[in-house]
Amino acid sequence: MKIENEKFGTYAGQDVIKYTLTNDNNVSISVLNFAGIWQSYMVPNTRGGRVNLLLGADNIEAYVNPKNAPMYVGRIIGRFGGRIAQGQFDIDGESYQIPANEGENTLHGGANGFSNHFYQVATNQDQDKLQVILTATIGPETDQLPGNETMKVTYTLASDNSVTIDFDGESDEKTLFNPTSHAYWNLSGEAATIQGHVLTLNSTYHLELDDEKIPTGRKLINRNTPFDFSHPTVMGTALQELQERGVAEGGFDDAFVVLPSNRLAHEPVATLMDAATGRKIKMYSDRNGLVVYTANGLHAEGFNRPAGQWFAMALEGQTLPDAPHHPQFGDISLRPGYPQHYQIRYEYFA
Repeated sequence: MKIENEKFGTYAGQDVIKYTLTNDNNVSISVLNFAGIWQSYMVPNTRGGRVNLLLGADNIEAYVNPKNAPMYVGRIIGRFGGRIAQGQFDIDGESYQIPANEGENTLHGGANGFSNHFYQVATNQDQDKLQVILTATIGPETDQLPGNETMKVTYTLASDNSVTIDFDGESDEKTLFNPTSHAYWNLSGEAATIQGHVLTLNSTYHLELDDEKIPTGRKLINRNTPFDFSHPTVMGTALQELQERGVAEGGFDDAFVVLPSNRLAHEPVATLMDAATGRKIKMYSDRNGLVVYTANGLHAEGFNRPAGQWFAMALEGQTLPDAPHHPQFGDISLRPGYPQHYQIRYEYFA
């Protein structure tokens, strides 16, 4: 087992450093000190080489160029994932207004959230795991949200090839905390799209969304719709059904209500498999939401898959989006003296 680091380029006048954790099975992950980007999840293939399960690039420019940046490829999202309607929320009866960065709404922590910042980095190694520990603090002068919020993100690669992302947040004032990872998956290594992937979700409902992708508050039943992933479902079939219904995006950008994995059964919220190779990821999350995004209509150059729609898919584990306006979705507030912890875990099978 080993931990290495190397310069990955420069951005905003600072060095971007790539940290690579490699276990004894020749499985490795690489993480950047900018935006906490999860750049690679390398696993052995059957031909003596390795394949990256993630959408990734070999230089920082692909991640930060203005055409690609709105995809948030591999980035840690915070203070909150998803959209906040009208950039407005209340905590304990006090109202806050924050800048919009997508129409009239605020997406993924706003324009200056954690997804656009450098982190302090530490590493840790013991007998059965390797860790890279990222820490950053954002205050209202940066993102115009209340409070100075410190987020610690710990990536752990274990000897069983699993990857765990732990999110720890604390603040000196009442604020929001609903972070996630915006990693995109394409388990194939060869296929240009995820149409041959098979997805299973521990979900009975998805959220009804308005034309701006804001939840209305209604939960819709998945059964007998293209949103039914209760059994293993080929993504190409589901995408075709969605297109036949005339969905404007031509793919998924939807929030599923999932059963958190920290319940008694400890079931994954999602299982994704590449049918051609048999590679499989089981994803566990302790929160009730999973946003599935199939990179619809995009033409992002510079990554390790040919540019085109559906070339990878994001599975964003979080509390259901716009929760401040829908208390039944959960509480994403963070209060002084009450730090919060969330976890997403991925198990790999070949």
